[in-house]
Order: sequence, then structure tokens, then C-alpha cells
Amino acid sequence: MRKIYLPLTKDVIKTFKPREQVLLSGTLLTARDAAHKRLLDALKSGKKIPISLKGETIYYTGPTPARIGEVIGSCGPTTSSRMDPFTPLLLKYGLVGMIGKGERSKEVISAIKKYGAVYFVTIGGAGAYLSEKVKTAEVIAYKDLGPEAIYRLRVEDFPAIAEVL
Repeated sequence: MRKIYLPLTKDVIKTFKPREQVLLSGTLLTARDAAHKRLLDALKSGKKIPISLKGETIYYTGPTPARIGEVIGSCGPTTSSRMDPFTPLLLKYGLVGMIGKGERSKEVISAIKKYGAVYFVTIGGAGAYLSEKVKTAEVIAYKDLGPEAIYRLRVEDFPAIAEVL
């Protein structure tokens, strides 16, 4: 598997082959339904959002609390289609990568292609394993959402498959 460093660039995204298995290393964001709704509502109303989406990759996960001595709790992927209503606008604002599980709508696939982004899938049901790939984790926005807050994670050799390019 090829090792890919985050943040992603459009030039790197262009090199992916469909269904290519990769190991991601670097920083990414987490966000699920509630955080996506807040971001979308803010963007639609012309308000400033608490993060920059430019060049970012979002992992669709809501990590469980970390046990003593651990960086993060279990952090498996959630079903990506739940984020489909929000994704095209986030791509327009600079998002370049998403990680989750499951299929995407035709509208999202079209937006991924239009903006030169990538959708990765990762191993469902393997949250404990995936948490071992997280080296640091910090809440950076919407702390009140608990596990659905936006985290910044630094990952090392996080396994993923380039599904939609």
C-alpha cells in the first residue's frame, strides 16, 4: 500500500487509482451529522465557520471517550450517506477528502468529481483497531456536541481505500 501524507493536494488526488488501498498519515478532521448541520447552516447564512475547510479531509466518526493512557476511544467510520445533504457545499468551500463507509449519492459523486476531491472508505466495525492509528486528538469546534464535536486528529498509517475520485 502506498503511504499518503495529509493534507491532500489536488495533484496527489489525481494520482489515485479507483479502489487503491492507501495508508494515510498526517492531520484530518472528524465530523458527523450534527457538526455538518452547524457548518452548513453557518455557511448558508453567511456566518464565519470555526474551521477552515480548504485542503482538509473529514473523517466521518464520533469517537468514544479515551480510556486512561489512550489518545482516543474507538473511532470507527459512520455511514457516509448521512452527510450527503451537506457535502456538495463543503466541497465548494475547499474540502478535498472524506473518509467513511458506504455509498454516496449521485449528487455527491458528481460534486466530488467537479471539485477534484476524493472519498475514501475504511473498515467498518474496526473502531478499536482504527483508534490505534490516531496519535493525537483535540476538540477544535462545537465541544458541546460531545463525540460529534469536530476534532483534529493526527493519524499514522490509517488504512483507507480510494473509492470515488
